[in-house]
Amino acid sequence: MCLILVAWRAHPDYPLVVAANRDEFFARPTAPASFWPDRPILAGRDRKEGGTWMGITRSGRFAALTNYRDPRRERAGAVSRGGLVVDYLGTNEAPVTWLGANAASAVNYNGFNLIAASGDQLAWASNVTGACQTLGPGVYGLSNHLLDSPWPKVQAARSALAGALTALPDYRPLFDLLRDDTVHPDEQLPRTGVSIEWERLLSSAFVKAPGYGTRSSTVLLASRDGTLTVDEQTWLEGGKAGGRVCFRFRLEAGASS
Repeated sequence: MCLILVAWRAHPDYPLVVAANRDEFFARPTAPASFWPDRPILAGRDRKEGGTWMGITRSGRFAALTNYRDPRRERAGAVSRGGLVVDYLGTNEAPVTWLGANAASAVNYNGFNLIAASGDQLAWASNVTGACQTLGPGVYGLSNHLLDSPWPKVQAARSALAGALTALPDYRPLFDLLRDDTVHPDEQLPRTGVSIEWERLLSSAFVKAPGYGTRSSTVLLASRDGTLTVDEQTWLEGGKAGGRVCFRFRLEAGASS
């Protein structure tokens, strides 16, 4: 996943709002969001390695992952990062406790960021810097660098998210900001070790590139009354709409978001 926007306790009726795009090669086999038969989670599934980039449980336990883009750091044969989300969702530990023990120093994986929530806590960790911290109320953006790095697409999307919150419960503006395919000027682009041509293609929130691009856009809402909504639009190559699934359910008794 290459863009995750999180509004944490920034709206009076929706303590957790997530808008996220997953970018991946179209040749990589993927299952759309569903409740897994073998684990109590709602998530899409990477059919190659078995993990996921984003998921939530019926108790409102949430996690999402992005890769850290730096080809010089990539190691062949590293453990699949998607297993981290699955592992976290299967525990009951507080986010910052689990992330500190399992993500901040996860040397067997290529670079990643992991953001996680449960109950009244949101936390972020990266194995690139070893950072691990709880996050206060606010709006956060995460792409393929560190949390709130000033990449143009992160800054533009965070600003758009702040505006989209005012439209809730209508969440169409969240999908609109995820569909933004604006390519940003060269002078604003990061230099992450890929060619300038790829930096341009990857600079938009919604990516369209040969054989690669945004595979799914997901909006997740956790409401104050205990209702969880997960709406996922999948995309085909060239930005054509694929299937769409939407789930709405109540938090399990005793859980809170």
